[in-house]
Order: sequence, then structure tokens, then C-alpha cells
Amino acid sequence: MSVTVILNGREATLDCAPTDMLLEVLRDTQGLRSVRETCRIGVCGACTILLDGEPVTGCLTMAAQAAGREVTTVEGLDGSHPVQRAFVEEHAFQCGWCTPAFVLTAKRLLEEDPDPSDAQIAEALGGNLCRCGSYVKIARAVRRAGTALKAEGP
Repeated sequence: MSVTVILNGREATLDCAPTDMLLEVLRDTQGLRSVRETCRIGVCGACTILLDGEPVTGCLTMAAQAAGREVTTVEGLDGSHPVQRAFVEEHAFQCGWCTPAFVLTAKRLLEEDPDPSDAQIAEALGGNLCRCGSYVKIARAVRRAGTALKAEGP
């Protein structure tokens, strides 16, 4: 079957089976390696993408569910988004495996509130696991990105 989506700002046709998960299709047919294949049961968050701007796990989302919707992976941010810059500036990663999912989740949080509390950051990022334990630096990067976004204005 074919599923038409807006993928990272451009219309794309995803060829998939009715049972394919979005994770598989994005990685295998689109070459988007930032969508990490890790637990495949929706626990770790490494496969997080934005579907119509909301963080979802690609391993639990059927590709067919994305039909007619906007799908954003970290590749769609082109490395220039304030959240990406803040992650680099704060060294908010060690191995980097979880970083794309954290970046996308933080992007969504900061769209809702560019000045989130520590509790809001912890809650928003709670579905993403960092096995290296970089949580303090990740939270610091989110705060830095929020400050940058506020400075940029609407």
C-alpha cells in the first residue's frame, strides 16, 4: 500500500504493508536513521517522532496511521533548531543514541511553554530514556533552548 504524508516539510509517499510500523518504514524506505530502533515496545522513546507536532513512538504507530499527516524527524530540523544548538552547547548527550528523540520531545514542550518548570521538563521528557544518564545536561539544554526561543520572539 502507499501512504502519502508530509515528511519533514515535503510531500512523500511511503510504500508499506498494512502491518508495518512507522519506525520501520521511516528507517528502511526513507533512510531516516534518527528514528532509533531499540525496544520495539514503546518503553524507551528512542523512536520518537512528531506526528502532527505531537511526540509519538514510531515502534507503536502503524505507518497507515500517518496517512495525510505531518511527520517530523530530527532530520527535518536541519541541525539549526535552537533545541539542537542547545544540546550541543550543553553537551547534553554522551553516546547520542537517545538525543534525536529528546530533541523532538523538547521542541514540542517549548512550543507549548518556552519557560517550563523543572517538573514540566521532567514530565514531558519522561517517556524518553537515556542509558548514559545525561538527564541533568538534557534538562539544562531544554532551559537554554527555551531562553533562546523567547529571545527570538514569535
